[in-house]
Amino acid sequence: MNSPHSSRSDTADGQPRTEMPRFPGLEVLAPYRVHEMMLVSSWYDSFILEEDGHISELLLEQYRQLDLWYAPRLTRAPTAASALEQLDTDRRFDMVVPTIRIGAMEPTEFAAKVKEWNDRMPVVMLGYESPELQRLIEQRRADPESHPIDRIMVWTGDARILLVLAKMIEDERNAHHDTQTTGVNVILFVEDSVRFASSYLPMLYTELMLHGQSLIADGVNLSQKVLRMRARPKILWCETYEEAIKTYDKYQDNVLGVVSDVRFPRRGRLDDKAGFHLARELKADRRDLPILLQSTDMTNIAQAVESEADFVHKLSPWLAHDVRRFMLENFGFGPFVFRLPDGSEVAQANDLRHMEDALTHVPAESLRYHGERNHFSTWLKARTMFRLARQLRPIVVSDFPSIEAMRRVLVRGLLDARREEEGGAVADFDPDTFDCASGFARIGGGSLGGKARGLAFTRKLLRYLDDENNVCGDTNVYVPPSIVIGTDFADRFIEENDLAKIAMAEPTDRALIQEFQNARLPSELIDALSSVLDIFDQPLAVRSSSLLEDSLEQPFAGIYGTYMLPNSDSSRKKRLADLCAAIKMVLATSYTKQARAYMKALPHDPDRDHMAVIIQQLVGRSHGTRFYPHLSGVARSYNYYPFGSITPEDGVAYVALGMGRTVVDGMDCLRFCPRYPRQLPQFSSVEDILDNCQKHFYALDMDHHGTTLQWFRGEDLTRHPIEDAGKDGTLSSVCSYYIPADNIIAEGASRGGHKVVTFAPILKHNLMPLAAIIKRLLELGSHGMSAPVEIEFAANLPSVQDDKPGEFACLQMRPLVVMSDVADFDELAKSPENHLCNSPHALGNGRVDGIRDVVCVLPELYDETKSMPTATAVGEMNEWLRREDRPFLLIGPGRWGSSDPWLGIPVHWGQISGAKVVIETCMPTRSVTPSEGSHFFQNLTAFKVGYIMVNPELKRGHIDWEWLKTQHIEREGINGLRWYRLDQPITTLIDGRSNRAIILKDGCTP
Repeated sequence: MNSPHSSRSDTADGQPRTEMPRFPGLEVLAPYRVHEMMLVSSWYDSFILEEDGHISELLLEQYRQLDLWYAPRLTRAPTAASALEQLDTDRRFDMVVPTIRIGAMEPTEFAAKVKEWNDRMPVVMLGYESPELQRLIEQRRADPESHPIDRIMVWTGDARILLVLAKMIEDERNAHHDTQTTGVNVILFVEDSVRFASSYLPMLYTELMLHGQSLIADGVNLSQKVLRMRARPKILWCETYEEAIKTYDKYQDNVLGVVSDVRFPRRGRLDDKAGFHLARELKADRRDLPILLQSTDMTNIAQAVESEADFVHKLSPWLAHDVRRFMLENFGFGPFVFRLPDGSEVAQANDLRHMEDALTHVPAESLRYHGERNHFSTWLKARTMFRLARQLRPIVVSDFPSIEAMRRVLVRGLLDARREEEGGAVADFDPDTFDCASGFARIGGGSLGGKARGLAFTRKLLRYLDDENNVCGDTNVYVPPSIVIGTDFADRFIEENDLAKIAMAEPTDRALIQEFQNARLPSELIDALSSVLDIFDQPLAVRSSSLLEDSLEQPFAGIYGTYMLPNSDSSRKKRLADLCAAIKMVLATSYTKQARAYMKALPHDPDRDHMAVIIQQLVGRSHGTRFYPHLSGVARSYNYYPFGSITPEDGVAYVALGMGRTVVDGMDCLRFCPRYPRQLPQFSSVEDILDNCQKHFYALDMDHHGTTLQWFRGEDLTRHPIEDAGKDGTLSSVCSYYIPADNIIAEGASRGGHKVVTFAPILKHNLMPLAAIIKRLLELGSHGMSAPVEIEFAANLPSVQDDKPGEFACLQMRPLVVMSDVADFDELAKSPENHLCNSPHALGNGRVDGIRDVVCVLPELYDETKSMPTATAVGEMNEWLRREDRPFLLIGPGRWGSSDPWLGIPVHWGQISGAKVVIETCMPTRSVTPSEGSHFFQNLTAFKVGYIMVNPELKRGHIDWEWLKTQHIEREGINGLRWYRLDQPITTLIDGRSNRAIILKDGCTP
């Protein structure tokens, strides 16, 4: 079904065909095209942008329907050095897109080298919001003409950004040519905020594409349809008033409309009224020119009306809807449509399944009509069905003995291609082909969201999990069967039920949830969910997967909801109702008080985050009415609180019997290093084991079908004493035995004793290679993401009785936020007079503000023989400060929390629980090993308390005691104990990468 109208197509070996186009004019549009894009990024950055295959489908669908001639090919280079090597080959690249993480070379230096190689090569920076990116934006804005980076865009979590990068550069390079040769229109987009433009332009381009799709059926023949899409308006982005005027003057007759901010630079400074000046200036020249002004200040609407411009609020939840309406009303914009030769419509197909169905019954005349015009091949290319499209392209209708024979080939080809595609990473959900053991599919369009992207990436990584050492043994390592509801359905649900308006009123969480529960999900989604229940007959987890969730810079961890369903009711109607209710609960959590507060703390526009929902088979086994896994937990590839000889890069894992809430909620669980699983600091003595071992576990009650109110309260799981696990037969596989008579912990049950959860059968005797699997997964994840990672997991131990192998399920993988840019420590080191304390030996990560109280024991006054009463006095001060809700800095000699009173002050954790930062300095008479590895240290880890060690004698840090002694003494105690209250808060900075710490005196800022 080879189209005679194509100006370019590819032969079987990938070489361009040479025949000339039949319709002159099409081939001259867009002479500059991005055929080859180089993305310079880490593996994980690249994966996010490609979304494991489906993003390519999403982008290419829009590309094909917008421009049928080509689709850009994406090549990834992991470092700047490798990118320069590839540029120096015979292969042609049309555009280079570096991210922040490109190896040792700085992005500006890399861009300059690219320009040295080819000064016409577009270099567009794509980065996460960070201080480094902001500095690049400011540098470029200061001198845009000479800066080597042509444009800078912010990665907002929206995968359409790649389309924007390519189209933005193409539009800038092609606008003059296309307007002069064919009269293509341009749209002026005026905005100085890179962050806002990065989230807005994908929406604007998408609207153009959607409107372009709506025009396909309006064409009389193929050439007109292609021309309408090829001749789409160009979007030209201007950042200043002067640039906008200059651009308008250049394309005056071809300017279709203007979309502009109100506040942007004019005459060299930020002008709050620049948009109104621009509107009046342009309206004076063209009265009918459509102009849309947008602002975060609603008071600007009156002046917009005076300027004869439309107005939208930039933070409105209906922003996309309002812009769409403006374009429909002012820009003149208006699925495979099966037609007869006379143009009458006989059927429509929105996706591959509908296409298969339609092909079985549409009239033969319609098949001939479309087959002769290559419509099938073109439509398939838009949906990334490239192989089938290539198979169909050289075939003409006359090759078939009959139209019915052609029909059979089309249906069979679509069925085979769809099934092959769905065998990939992220297929469209089909109950007939979904793999119940490890399938991963999607329902609906839009994004998968951050959490689902992480799962898709993990499935890809699992191919490389086992190595020559067979780390997994017989354990099945997998991602649980998952079905993702794309963001499009969530957006429809919000829009069709007018829920954004309700959420904007900021009702109570309970009232908000009730409104969401009263709303109705789209009927197509409900039908799909009914099919989901045909596949999943085990308990389910319904989890959030927002667009921004689990991003590298702002992971949104724990902000949105996850809800567990027994999925066991005898009534199918009730099971479906429960599933729908849980989905609505997840969607509601994106508007709760906590989520709104989090979004306000991060400068995100409300319209930027969209929610996908994951329906995932719950990992575990049934034990009577309880359902839970043998163990679950969290592991991180970077440990801010290493102990002994263990390094931060060795990682850390937290594991508990039962559901993962035990770990996530910070209850008693086992902490261990995957590289050294037998070194257990919290189990250093029998007393420590008895104190720190797990006492309770969580399970899903299979007989309990929770209400939405119970979900809201977190009551979807039930808490049980650990002895209940013994009744279920799950405790013996993870326990040791306490023998009271001998006060020992024994590994075997031969001597009786009380069961205590130690995971010794696993970590010591390798019942399951848990530590090895976690270690390998963390290595793969860190390598793939070029950043530390965190995984959530659940596991079922092998069962000899039931002949079941062990199972390790990776429930989530996300980047671990490492605040390596807490501060410029090298710069701060130049001003030691501002330091209350500095040290090269600190544990933790981040910044602690707001401390105005210092509790310390002056070393020169400290008497080791009085350490016990000193601990009591410290506890009293801690209690006073806690009552006033005043976190404090604690400084003292030797080990805090030492069980040996001669090695430090023997406080227990409750006596210093209000401290946010703890400093240990040297003893007056002896050298003492720091607290690392102790039970006290375990509490530091659990409560994320900053821990700093100072030993001036070894030149390992300094405390400015003289300055501290000049501060106001709030209270004095025995043995050199002082409580100082400062006029201004001090700032503690800890770099988890370098283990450096600086505490700035009050009034000093980093």
